[in-house]
Amino acid sequence: MIYLRRDSSETKRKILTVCVRLFLEQGYKNTSVSQIVEEAGVARGSYLNLFPTKEKILLELVEAMFSGQFSVARSIADRNLPPVYAYAVETAIQITLTELNEHLRDIYIEAYSLPETSEYIYLHTTYELKQIFGKNFPDYDDSDFYEMEIGTAGLMRGYMARKCDIHFPLERKLRRFLVAEMRVYQVPETEQEKVLAFIQSLDIKAIATDVMYKLFAMLEMTFDFKLSKDS
Repeated sequence: MIYLRRDSSETKRKILTVCVRLFLEQGYKNTSVSQIVEEAGVARGSYLNLFPTKEKILLELVEAMFSGQFSVARSIADRNLPPVYAYAVETAIQITLTELNEHLRDIYIEAYSLPETSEYIYLHTTYELKQIFGKNFPDYDDSDFYEMEIGTAGLMRGYMARKCDIHFPLERKLRRFLVAEMRVYQVPETEQEKVLAFIQSLDIKAIATDVMYKLFAMLEMTFDFKLSKDS
């Protein structure tokens, strides 16, 4: 039994290494099960025993990506500022990442769409929302913020999916999204304008680019692979 567990663990490691690399290099949708098992050098049956669906692998990636999602934002937004500033920075970074890299857009959209990954995002974000906006809803409990997150996550997915162009540049997209989110969470309009001005003062593309390369480096280390230079 010990050897079986060891073999299973090694097979899982091989699959995850290949999958995460392929998802980042060519996108989630463009990665087939046949390609995964061939590059990982594992039997299709072994793959299906460990990961009955491709979504199970995506969940592992999403958990790694979201594990420290608010840490960068908190380092940018001064501690003396209200927590809504960190929320605005974090969500602005996420949306900007999808404009910098189409494979990340694919991963995020699928993560916000599929049942298991979206549920992970709802649960993971609910705690943060309660900490940030709890004072605006003194009678709300975790389930209330969970239900609100379902709606605001839908907003996030929609804005991520719509690519920027000359008619809808990034700055306009971020403003529209943030206003919609802050209205849901009843941020006063005077505070909304201050938050928007703060986001506009940042070089959000440069910040998101730095976050992207750090994310890639973390995933390379976590899942033991090297991305191609074209990624």
